[in-house]
Amino acid sequence: MKLELGLDLARRYKSLAQRTRVLTQAWVGENMYCPSCKADRLDQTPEGEKVVDFVCPECSEPFQLKSKKGNFGGRVVDAAYKPMIDAIEGGRVPSFLFLNYTPDLWRVKDLFLIPRYFISSSAIERRRELGPSAERAGWQGCYILLDHLPPEARIYIVHEYEAIPSSDVRNRWRQYSFLKRESPSSRGWTADVLACVRKLGKGTFTLSDVYGFEDSLSELHPSNRNVRPKIRQQLQVLRDHGIIKFLGNGKYTITLSSYRNG
Repeated sequence: MKLELGLDLARRYKSLAQRTRVLTQAWVGENMYCPSCKADRLDQTPEGEKVVDFVCPECSEPFQLKSKKGNFGGRVVDAAYKPMIDAIEGGRVPSFLFLNYTPDLWRVKDLFLIPRYFISSSAIERRRELGPSAERAGWQGCYILLDHLPPEARIYIVHEYEAIPSSDVRNRWRQYSFLKRESPSSRGWTADVLACVRKLGKGTFTLSDVYGFEDSLSELHPSNRNVRPKIRQQLQVLRDHGIIKFLGNGKYTITLSSYRNG
C-alpha cells in the first residue's frame, strides 16, 4: 500500500477542497481493498452519486469517504439529517472511511473505518437549521458523533503512516459483524452499552458500574422506559459473542481478544 498521494492528478485544480477530493478518491481507488470480503479493490461510484463513494465489486459493501488535512474530532460534519436517519433505519447507510493526510508531504497519515453496523441514530446529532436568509433556508444537516462510539468501531487501516495488515483489518471487521443481523435500534443499544463499558476504563467491572450510565442512555434512547433491563440484555449479547465474560455476582471482565488498538 503506497501512502503518497499522486499530485499530478490535481494540478488543474486550484482549491484545496477540490485537490483533496480528487487525490484522496484516486488514492482509495488505487490502494483500498474490501474489509468485508477478499476483494482486493473498491470501485468508485459514478460522479455525482450521493452518499456512496465506493462499492465492493464482489460483496457490494458501500463506503463513503471523508478526508481532511487535520485530525478528525469527536464530531464530523455530514449531509442532511433526515436522509441520514432514513438510511440508518432502512439499512442503507454506508460504512465510512476517514482519511487524514499531511498537506506538506501529501501522504496518508491515518485511515480508519467505521463499519455501517456501528452507525445508529444515537450516533447522529442534528445541526441547526439554516436561517431564512440562507440559500437553502430550512435545510438541516447532521454530525456523526465519533466520540459516542466504542473504540471497537474505529478500525485502522493506516495508523501513523503505517499500513495495518489486511488480515488484521478483516478480522476486526468480522468480530462485530454479528451486529449486521440486528435491527438498527438493537445495534445502537449494543454499541452504546459497549461504549459505556469502555468509558469505565477498567478490565473488570460490575453491573452497578454500568447502571451508572442509566441517565445518559435514557437520553440517547428516550422512547425506552426500561433502561436497566436493556442494559442487562445488551451485556448478555456482548457475553454471547465473546466480547465480555460473566464472572458471577454481578461482575464482568472484558476479554483480551475483544479489542486491540490501531
